[in-house]
Amino acid sequence: MTFDPRHKSRALLDGADRAAARSYFRAVGFTDEDLSRPLVGIAHCWIELTPCNSNHRKLAQKVAEGIRANGGTPIEFNTISVTDGIAMGTEGMKASLISRDWIADSVELVTRGHLLDGLVTLSGCDKTIPAMVMAMARLDLPSVMLYGGSIMYGEYKGRRMTVQDIFEAIGARNAGKIDDNELHAVECAACPGEGACGGQFTANTMATAFAMLGVSPMGFNDVPAPDPRKEEIAYQTGRLAMDVLRKGLTPRQIITKKALYNAIAGVMATGGSTNAVLHLLAVAKEAGVALTIDEFDRISRKTPLLADMKPWGSYTAPEMHEAGGMGLVARRLLDAGLLNEKELTVTGRTIGDEARAARETPGQKVVRALNDPIKPEGGLVILRGNLAPDGCVAKVSGQKKDAHRGPARVFDREEDCFAAVKAGKIKANDVIVIRWEGPKGGPGMREMLHVTGAIQGAGLGDKVALMTDGRFSGATHGFMIGHIAPEAADGGPIAALKTGDTIVIDIKKRRLDVELSGAELKKRLKAVKKPKPRYTWGVMAKYARLVSSASEGAVTG
Repeated sequence: MTFDPRHKSRALLDGADRAAARSYFRAVGFTDEDLSRPLVGIAHCWIELTPCNSNHRKLAQKVAEGIRANGGTPIEFNTISVTDGIAMGTEGMKASLISRDWIADSVELVTRGHLLDGLVTLSGCDKTIPAMVMAMARLDLPSVMLYGGSIMYGEYKGRRMTVQDIFEAIGARNAGKIDDNELHAVECAACPGEGACGGQFTANTMATAFAMLGVSPMGFNDVPAPDPRKEEIAYQTGRLAMDVLRKGLTPRQIITKKALYNAIAGVMATGGSTNAVLHLLAVAKEAGVALTIDEFDRISRKTPLLADMKPWGSYTAPEMHEAGGMGLVARRLLDAGLLNEKELTVTGRTIGDEARAARETPGQKVVRALNDPIKPEGGLVILRGNLAPDGCVAKVSGQKKDAHRGPARVFDREEDCFAAVKAGKIKANDVIVIRWEGPKGGPGMREMLHVTGAIQGAGLGDKVALMTDGRFSGATHGFMIGHIAPEAADGGPIAALKTGDTIVIDIKKRRLDVELSGAELKKRLKAVKKPKPRYTWGVMAKYARLVSSASEGAVTG
């Protein structure tokens, strides 16, 4: 049966009864011909605050040209963004994860409110990427997601750099290892122009994961933001959106359990961000697919770490693109028998077809051969134990040690921990604990790059561990454990810890424990005094009331 490309907009625009609606369209320049065609939304996140999304209006114009050329009427609209690299280490960072669900809500509302027939979403910074796919999954309209692209690497003293280097330079400056002039030089060099953070941090992790999921065309997201080809790709995305609309191909036909497994395998093979766990759980929920954190660990155990990517490795996202991109990683997974190759993608081809079409640049060093993996298992693991009954996430990419036992240094706010690091009060073997920073307790589950960067810059990266019910930036590396669930605000055992308690981390056994008896933990938890909420009105308070556990994706629906 033929799919009607105007399956929604006919009810909005056709017939005498809809004259008033048409008059509003005419007022802003739409013609009779425009209103006779399918209406395709172009949702983007342009904002003047960030390089991550600064090319969205330019790309939206090219997407619109592609939609028009293939018989549709484009309708551009924008939503918000919160820039992690700017907000990091402040109260502003609490808005970041909250923005993910708000962006998804706003795109859903505009699209539903105006009966759009199809959708192209443009994403850039960390939360905008999963937010757009969450909205697509909710709406289940024919849709395509295009990532605005990675920033190029900066260069300083012959070294290729990313924003990660600035955060670590702050730590080095505070430790007296470099001076203000050196810090300023790094600050000026690391971020050279438009595009999202250049390593396999959260933005590039999610952009590559969604190519593996199939909601973005393979190869489109890999092209860096400043590359002249990006505008042509945007045009082709617009054309593709009309093909997808005519076929009636919707996100829920693409976002299956096996496709999500492909996305997870892509994250594990590239040593991607811990945030991928939160975001893929959230997308699965919006698509009506049951997915648990334990499935991430199961896939990690059998997926080799292949891509040598920053923050823990050597190369940036533009260099990954030059090597062969995510298609090459998909090809490696296909050859290893780890790809569900029959899963459909937005192009109409299967992910197996896309993997077989990948081209490897001769001599590239970014993506290892299957017989020479960086590690035999993936870059993320799920731990449980008496401190994380509902699980937590550890990033092990680039980690040589797989166990740590040491005394807890407990902080109830990120700022207090940063001050302690800056003052030289953190010692080798400490296990830093930052709590009351979870989805409800923060609220907003702040990332901790300000702290983890300071730890690295102070030379403590391989000497201490850090655990939190908050999150980490994709640029974080070191022995770091986040997303501890239940969080302190939900009565999690992390709330009962005291400075000096002995914490034991065992990656091989997938355990996170404190050396206390069950009776002692229970006694302490009964005596815990919950801090007063930092926000009692507004979006922060609303989020704290609605949000679920990190182990369920920290979703509000």
